[in-house]
Amino acid sequence: MESVERQARKGARSSRISVESRYRSWLRHHGAMARDSARRLLVTPVASLLTMLAIAIALTLPAALWLALDSARLLDNELNDSAQLTLYLETSVDESQALTLSDSLRGAPGVGGVRLITAAEGMQEFAQALDLKRSLSLLDDNPLPASIVITPLDTSPESVRDLAARLEGEPGVESARLDLAWLERLRQLSELGQKVTLGLALLFGLGVLLVVGNTIRLSVESRRQEIEVVTLIGATHAFVRRPFLYSGAWYGLGGGLLACGILALGGNWLAAPVTALVQSYGGNYVLPALGITGGTTLLFSSTILGWLGAWIAVGRHLASISPR
Repeated sequence: MESVERQARKGARSSRISVESRYRSWLRHHGAMARDSARRLLVTPVASLLTMLAIAIALTLPAALWLALDSARLLDNELNDSAQLTLYLETSVDESQALTLSDSLRGAPGVGGVRLITAAEGMQEFAQALDLKRSLSLLDDNPLPASIVITPLDTSPESVRDLAARLEGEPGVESARLDLAWLERLRQLSELGQKVTLGLALLFGLGVLLVVGNTIRLSVESRRQEIEVVTLIGATHAFVRRPFLYSGAWYGLGGGLLACGILALGGNWLAAPVTALVQSYGGNYVLPALGITGGTTLLFSSTILGWLGAWIAVGRHLASISPR
């Protein structure tokens, strides 16, 4: 009985050692294949660099469009904050009544801010904007009504329209002016840009798969005899596929690094003229950069695309290679 238990413990220990040994051997082989794949790329630096550059060019355009859309979203948020509704009061409403009405609107649902512009302040702003101080000073009475500028909490076109229709019915309000056509056009352009960017990303992602797949296909053909030999001695398809997968991942990672460099150089090159143009209109705008999150996402995506392209290419060609 004791001998049986001793043999069972010995078998369990040998099984555990066998599993650990296989896992370590698996890790060592992966490390060796990764280093060997990198070494093979360094042996032909010009060809490897050209392949990575083709991948980088395919990745740069959708990444640049993504950055442009990101800056457009920031601009959209600023325009949302500037979306306002103007209530023009009746000319019979005096300044005290207008002040009372503006105070009552501060607590109204959907209203984020209220600013009262009296008739005198409106005339002064009108005269300064058109430089008509002398001409307007000849008028006996002020023809402009008082107005209330409303900043809505929800800047979506539907909510702002509902708010305008509701506030237009307030006593003393003659009309409500709302101009959201520019905001709707901007949002439509933003949606169009998102769809175009997604389509280009899919298209150029397919291009990366084709570039890596064609490169790996040539590598498989050049090592056909080596593959046949290792297959004859019992190598599995996973064993044969592994170095090519690492080659595809290296190609993708190198292309992603070059794409990050191209985007950084392009951003620095365009930063000065874009800043000067925006400042000439009195604005303050800085070209967006990839940052750590964007750069990591680009590198991860490019590596996965390279690995996937290699997987597809090797899987297709291993089936046609049979040991002789």
